[in-house]
Amino acid sequence: MTRLSFPTWSKRQRLANLLRCCSKKSLPHEGVQVHAATVKMGFGFDLMLSNDLIDMYGKCGIMDMAYLVFDRMIERNVVSWTALMCGHLQNGNARATLSLFCQMVFSCFKPNEFTFSTNFKACGILNVPEIGVQIHGMCVISGFDCAPVVGNSIVDMYSKCGRIKEAATMFNNLPVRTLISWNTIIAGYTLAGQGEKALVLFHRMQENGKIPDEYTLTTMLKACSGLGKIREGSVIHGLLVTSGFPCSGKAAIAGSLIDFYVKCGNLVGAQRVFNQIGEKNVISWSALILGYAQEGNLAESIELFRQLQNCSMQMDGFVLSSMMGVFADFALMEQGKQMHAYAIKIPSGLEISVSNSIVDMYLKCGMLDEAERLFNEMPARNVVSWTVMITGYGKHGFGKVAIRFFNKMQLDNIEPDGVTYLAILSACSHSGLIKEGEEYFSQLCRNRWVKPGIEHYACMVDLLGRDGRLKEAKDLIESMSLKPNVGIWQTLLSACRVHGDLQLGKEVGKSLLTLDGDNPVNYVMISNIYAEAGYWNDYEEIRELAKAKGLKKEAGRSWVEIDKEVHFFYGWDNTHPLIEKIHEVLKEMEKRMKQELGYVHGVKFALRDIDEESKEESLRFHSEKLAIGLALLHGGWAEARVIRVFKNLRICGDCHDFIKCLSKILKVVFLVRDANRFHPFKDGLCSCRDYW
Repeated sequence: MTRLSFPTWSKRQRLANLLRCCSKKSLPHEGVQVHAATVKMGFGFDLMLSNDLIDMYGKCGIMDMAYLVFDRMIERNVVSWTALMCGHLQNGNARATLSLFCQMVFSCFKPNEFTFSTNFKACGILNVPEIGVQIHGMCVISGFDCAPVVGNSIVDMYSKCGRIKEAATMFNNLPVRTLISWNTIIAGYTLAGQGEKALVLFHRMQENGKIPDEYTLTTMLKACSGLGKIREGSVIHGLLVTSGFPCSGKAAIAGSLIDFYVKCGNLVGAQRVFNQIGEKNVISWSALILGYAQEGNLAESIELFRQLQNCSMQMDGFVLSSMMGVFADFALMEQGKQMHAYAIKIPSGLEISVSNSIVDMYLKCGMLDEAERLFNEMPARNVVSWTVMITGYGKHGFGKVAIRFFNKMQLDNIEPDGVTYLAILSACSHSGLIKEGEEYFSQLCRNRWVKPGIEHYACMVDLLGRDGRLKEAKDLIESMSLKPNVGIWQTLLSACRVHGDLQLGKEVGKSLLTLDGDNPVNYVMISNIYAEAGYWNDYEEIRELAKAKGLKKEAGRSWVEIDKEVHFFYGWDNTHPLIEKIHEVLKEMEKRMKQELGYVHGVKFALRDIDEESKEESLRFHSEKLAIGLALLHGGWAEARVIRVFKNLRICGDCHDFIKCLSKILKVVFLVRDANRFHPFKDGLCSCRDYW
């Protein structure tokens, strides 16, 4: 009897080994062949092999076949359920993982440690701490919270859900703390922006005899870069070298080092690490390229990218998306088009993340038709694809179009996430769709999977502020369960300025300075409210307070692309070789606007301590006007065309009025993107309706 069963066991085990090999190496075609052999040899309903088939199909991304095997099983165990959950998680469907967990529990199957850890990961991905807490409770009852893999997963879940206190409590209660436990809590504090605590824990870990690995040290580099602690990060760099880690040979380490030096503003150090790398890969290239771009050195960034193209290295989707993001942020339309042409010629250019970034680039360059055409041609779309379109149309002031995309997305069986809700609320705000915005916010508050964050509340404050309901906006801030941040108070302060509510503006300003007294933007916003109300003594007092603290606001900068060359302008900029001709054009436009429309300069936006004539002259030096002047100088203004100008800060009231009038007397459409939104000026009107 034993001799007869041995060959059967041998065949069964051989099939299991083959399936596990296909799973590990992601070989779907071979896996299907093994599946056929399994059925042919009479093992179609074998529990172990069925579990292996579910695992193989899940890891190969063929979830419909994984479900088919699962549904046909005569007998199932906890491994069967967990394998299917893992498949969903690996294929980006964390919601399906949690739904299966509920089904499994209701089917009277008891989860094991791997079931729990898988579902904690799903909770972290979806940012649903409420569900995570419930599963944690089940763990405690069953005793699995003491298992290292489960305990570490709980710490990770709370960290990723923004509950670092609960993560720390769980970490402190772990019966055994492995290196993974320490890495998880250190990464949690780093993610929460608490780099100082991450540094303290790093030292405690070493005192407890744990030797940091590559993951620990690269996480610590992120913590140091977040704090801007170049000295501490350099010590970590030294530790990597003395511990024998191949800094110049391992891509992840080299990339982290370059990223650290870049974020600390030390491009010389970043370049030095890059130069020491023997065999550079796309990670090290992209880290340095993005570093130069973030520091505003676009020329060097683009030159490095050209070098990367010339070295015949296969570029991945991350690099393409990152570079497209650079072109999108700086609205470099021609370079973006060239990158698009390059992307469609290589395999990674077909990835959905790359397509999303290309669509985003066209939207941020103001090319809506091109963006929508590309979106419609995408073979597959995910929630990011739809969110990009909703955001883009919202920023252009086309709120109703954004709503149409939001509704179509749901009809396409794609559920909105927190970012999507933020996009649709912002779109309603930019277009003044008050009722629709309130409905979407109510929908969000009822959503089981997505909970409103501080940014969603800020959108509602903006909506109410736009409608003049300032008291309601303030009450909303004070009644929400979340702690108000600087951004939400700034939103309310902007609404106070627009509606001239000086009293409430004073109260909000006080809250702002208490919360963040070292942010120059807060002082500028508060002083502007006093200036518009004519309270010049209070205006001067706030300005002097900022000056005494040594605070300076970011310099205004605008740019325009002409004949594939980008021209940058700053306020009071007289460095451009054509500056005199630019001013001649602007003066001619002002003269025409005064004659035809009775245009008057908004001198309240000028410097205060100069005479009226000088005030008018100073307004002509605003960076967006200089950029427009150059564009008119190059292309003329007799023909109908579109001029695209981009600014790093919010457009001022005088420039807004100036461009509106300019679009009335010329056949030119002006598309101006500022820090908040797009302002399409046509026939004397702007889509923002003078609220921005």
